[in-house]
Order: sequence, then structure tokens, then C-alpha cells
Amino acid sequence: MSTLVDTAYTAHCEHGHVVIEMESGVIIRFPITGNRRLTDGTKEQLNNIEISPYGLHWPDLDEDLSFRGLLAGDYGQYAGSRTSRCSGRANC
Repeated sequence: MSTLVDTAYTAHCEHGHVVIEMESGVIIRFPITGNRRLTDGTKEQLNNIEISPYGLHWPDLDEDLSFRGLLAGDYGQYAGSRTSRCSGRANC
């Protein structure tokens, strides 16, 4: 049994979004406004991104986001907890 695994080869910040380019050509893009630490970062801090097989790390901002979480719509540190962001709704 073989497993197809797509990996990120580059990530950067542009126009208020983090853009991740995968080796397959898939592009993942999400707004930094969904993450408190990223929103507070400078352009230099936002573009200092380390890529791992599991996600992204911003060493200057002490922030980590997993690819699994990003694909599920979880952009990390929000202005409140995940619970407050969901306002008690199910399936958040």
C-alpha cells in the first residue's frame, strides 16, 4: 500500500494572507486576521516562516500552525478561545 503525501515547499505573507505552496501545485491561503499573533507581527516577522512536514512555525512570533488544523479552518491564536469564537455553536 502506498501513501501519497503532499509537502509544502514555500510559504510567505502577502496582502494580509499567508500563502503556502505545495509541491503538487496546490496553494493554501488564509487571512492573518484569524490569528492574534500573526495580526500583531511585522512584515519581517510574518515572512520569517519555518516549514516542517507537519506545519508552519514563526520563530519571531512564537506561533505554530499545523497543516491539519489549517485545512480544518483553525488559524490558531484568535482574539479569544475557539469556544468564544464559535459562540457556543455545535460543529465549531
